Amino acid sequence: MMTPLVLASTSPFRQALLGRLEIPFITAAPACDETPLPGEQAPQLVQRLALAKARALADRYPEHWIIGSDQVCVLNGAITGKPHTVENACAQLAQASGQRVTFYTGLALIHPARAQQFVLCEPFDVHFRTLSDVEIRHYVEREQPLQCAGSFKSEGLGICLFERLEGRDPNTLIGLPLIALNDLLRAAGINPLG
Repeated sequence: MMTPLVLASTSPFRQALLGRLEIPFITAAPACDETPLPGEQAPQLVQRLALAKARALADRYPEHWIIGSDQVCVLNGAITGKPHTVENACAQLAQASGQRVTFYTGLALIHPARAQQFVLCEPFDVHFRTLSDVEIRHYVEREQPLQCAGSFKSEGLGICLFERLEGRDPNTLIGLPLIALNDLLRAAGINPLG
């Protein structure tokens, strides 16, 4: 049996996505500072943080392939993170109403002992419907998306907020783009089908 992958995340959503590939894996919480650097653009930020999360576990899992992932959304040129409060979530969704929001998900795959690493950024666009204040409030109260970039969970009622989606892989919105991850795994010699 192969050495399990390590997912540098305790997100149940990312765990469920990775489970779809039917490759053995374990999870561990990485400790890293997620503060953006001055002038850092979203694609660079998420790639840097995905790599930092994976590297944060390198000493504990030197002989494993470690997956790191990070996500932000960009609305009107500004990076929008996790809302943390109901008020912030409602404000974020009010800003997104009727707008296109671009999500950037950084993905890193590293093997510390072999000094190998793969890093990429996967973009995905969400076009929001025009939302009423009542819809926003009800959505936030029901889903509590306080730890989600953009203040929604596309795997739940969040799908009702959208007009359309554009991108290579809708799993990107949940924080782990499986098509891109499969590309990286195959480059590392791991084939979920093989």
